Amino acid sequence: MGIFTVQHGQRRSPGAWLGRAALVLGVLGLLGCGGGRSSDPGTPMSAGQMAPPSAASKVTHYAASRFAEQASFGPTPALVAELRSKGFDAWIDEQFALPLKPLDPTVAESSYQLTTLQEIPTSMWLDLDNQFMRAALSAPDQLRWRVMWSLSNYIVVSRGKGDTPAGNLHWVNLLYRQGLGNYRDLLREVSLNPFMAHYLDNDQNRPKSAECQHCAPNENYARELMQLFSIGVVNLNPDGTPVRDNRGRPIESYSQTDVEELARVFTGWSYDPNPKTRPQRNWGNWSKQMVPSTWPPERDAGRKVVMGRTFAAGQSTAADLDAAIAMLMSHQNIAPFVSLRLIQHLVKSDPTPAYVQRVATVFRDNGRGVAGDLKAVVKAILLDREARAGDEPARSQSNDGKFREPLLHRAGAFRGLGCKEFSFEANGTSYWTVWSQRLILADSVFGYYAPTDRAPGSNLLAPEQGLVNASELTDRLNILNGLRFDRTANAQSMAAFTRAGCHADQFVAAYQISPGAFLDLVSLRYFRGAMPPTLRTSMEELIRKPQWNTADPAEGTMRMLSYALSSPSYGVSR
Repeated sequence: MGIFTVQHGQRRSPGAWLGRAALVLGVLGLLGCGGGRSSDPGTPMSAGQMAPPSAASKVTHYAASRFAEQASFGPTPALVAELRSKGFDAWIDEQFALPLKPLDPTVAESSYQLTTLQEIPTSMWLDLDNQFMRAALSAPDQLRWRVMWSLSNYIVVSRGKGDTPAGNLHWVNLLYRQGLGNYRDLLREVSLNPFMAHYLDNDQNRPKSAECQHCAPNENYARELMQLFSIGVVNLNPDGTPVRDNRGRPIESYSQTDVEELARVFTGWSYDPNPKTRPQRNWGNWSKQMVPSTWPPERDAGRKVVMGRTFAAGQSTAADLDAAIAMLMSHQNIAPFVSLRLIQHLVKSDPTPAYVQRVATVFRDNGRGVAGDLKAVVKAILLDREARAGDEPARSQSNDGKFREPLLHRAGAFRGLGCKEFSFEANGTSYWTVWSQRLILADSVFGYYAPTDRAPGSNLLAPEQGLVNASELTDRLNILNGLRFDRTANAQSMAAFTRAGCHADQFVAAYQISPGAFLDLVSLRYFRGAMPPTLRTSMEELIRKPQWNTADPAEGTMRMLSYALSSPSYGVSR
């Protein structure tokens, strides 16, 4: 019995069954794409070498759309035209130069007016979701926001711990601000962020002593800083493959003793106490960095040894922190570890070791002797030959691409419709909340999925596939049902959809002209102008069936658009 088995007496529309089956087949199709990270396609090239900068006159619509899927939250007509005009290299540089526009903390910080006994209104949480999705759909600095989203997937906090919209919002702004800075500075700010300290308990990390009998060391932050944020659990070669002993076993990068010693390094940090008379809900002083405790018993000032690195006795709290970050930045693992994570989130789930090594080389040295330059790293990822080979469909490789995780799927769908906002209801709620991947709401510190997850029955890295379950399949198929029903039954909601900048009418008009005109538009917006012939044929056949020709032309339009967006051809970005 499969997950889509119909119980006796139940009926499902043909479109629903076709859409669900199509996406399941897409999952299976990716499994058959080959896999493993054993070889680099084509002729090897030297470390750090990128594809030639894209000359504007040579950028095709297909290539520009594909690049937009990697460097933004999805292609739009304006973005595709901009990429074709400027070329990828120049566009990236312009993105780097755009002024920062972080999320507005006004609504989140209004929670300070509540006592700790009062429940946080839903509107305060929705403001965080809606501001982020507004940025994903329409912010000009798409690359910075896309990198912020990538970092949030493996440097994790969760609003599931602590009723503090302000703490969450300031965390998002930290990743946004530092996402294209230096990784050293990012790790330092992460270590001093009050919400991270609360989430991973570094605010509770104290040495037990005669003066502080209730104190106890807490290893959570020290462990995850190494395991998840910087070096991983096994030693890595420059290409990201595990270093093995003479029996073929991976060599661990740190021991439990190292975790305990690093936890000692991170003792003695406290929430900023100023101002002393701040509201109850701002108990963590969420907009300010942690500061060293002024009470000596809260700090372990003794000598520590972590992974062979000695931290001298008597160093200040800040000096120990800086020495710990320097230790991690000099570790052999950090360049391939971070490079792999960012490649997976931006370009492809299963990069070759050669691709990882080329990017890791840039992480170690940006060409000017600087390590950890995230602008240089992101640019190397996006312009690498392996990233750009698929811009010509004939040169695509069997392990190219990645599943469209739920949030990227929804953002891409609505950017294709021209939407500028993600909240279409007058009361601030939305039909299209991405429940399986809400911002800062992962189930654990491991995020929404593990970067090492492989597709079932294969050796292919496919971390995002774990989120493509029965519920997600249903959501993808029904993504535009609200618009269809609202158009006939709720003019107010349809008006809100229009106010959000969405242009469903363009698709409705094309649908009324002919199936060919409609499918041409869908292909151009969502399939890089190259909708697979089998999908196009099946959609044209469905459009011509009488049950799809309803009194409301938007119904057939939205059904078929939802069908296309739930297909394997859109569900997997190659």
